[in-house]
Amino acid sequence: MAEQPASYEAAVERLEEIIDRLDSGQAGLRETLELCREGRELVGYCAGELDAVGEGLKELRLDELAARLDPEAS
Repeated sequence: MAEQPASYEAAVERLEEIIDRLDSGQAGLRETLELCREGRELVGYCAGELDAVGEGLKELRLDELAARLDPEAS
C-alpha cells in the first residue's frame, strides 16, 4: 500500500468510495484494477485493526476475570 490510512474509519470510508465507483460502471479497465488492488489492501488493513482490537478486548476480559477470581490482587 502506498500510504497507510489515518484510521480504521478513514479506510472504511475509502472502501465505500471505491465500491460506489465500481458500482457506477464508469471506471475503465485499468482504473478498476487499481481500485480493486487498493480495496484489497484496505480490507487487509481493516482486518488487522479489528484483530488488534479483538486481542485488546480479550486481554481486558482476562484482567476482569482475574480480578473477580482474586479481588485482593486488584
